[in-house]
Amino acid sequence: MAEHYFSSHSGDPLHTRPLTVELDGAPRDLVTAPGIFSPKGLDKGTAVLLKEVPEPVGNSLLDIGCGWGPITLTMALRSPEATVFGVDVNHRSLSLTSLNAARLGLDRVVTALPEDIDPEVRFDTIWSNPPVRVGKDVLHDILLTWLPRLSPGGHAYLVVQKNLGADSLLPWIGEHLGDSFRATRFATSKGFRILEIARPA
Repeated sequence: MAEHYFSSHSGDPLHTRPLTVELDGAPRDLVTAPGIFSPKGLDKGTAVLLKEVPEPVGNSLLDIGCGWGPITLTMALRSPEATVFGVDVNHRSLSLTSLNAARLGLDRVVTALPEDIDPEVRFDTIWSNPPVRVGKDVLHDILLTWLPRLSPGGHAYLVVQKNLGADSLLPWIGEHLGDSFRATRFATSKGFRILEIARPA
């Protein structure tokens, strides 16, 4: 069976290899491993997101689908006083994000399986390159798990490839989150849309 980044890989040995990548304006010496999303470096969608989004705001920040950690780490670098949660279903991804946070001295990063995050925790800022290729039903379930947990006044930014359904996803989010949220297109770059979901205070 093919190895997928959205598989669990629970109990598998982790064979790391070095990865040097620019995050938050400086080169970072990190580690990566096979069996995760974009193991060889920064994928195009994440690069667009990190370039376009405004600074993270608040004390509780979330990255949905952390991979080896580029979004989680950037949020932590930009908001060192905040707690940054990196969630993923892939145990390798959680291990790598934790290792990379330690390499950068970021001690307020929490990595966890989705079900291990206290359901009462709310998030002031959410950034994500969501796993669109898991299929529409699973993607919708992921978004409806996390987006309603935005704090009042909070904002989420999702990067989605235009040809993978970004323009149809936006009205779907608006319809399913209801009137207490506002979903708009924040930016377009290199074939990607950045969707903004706001929960007015």
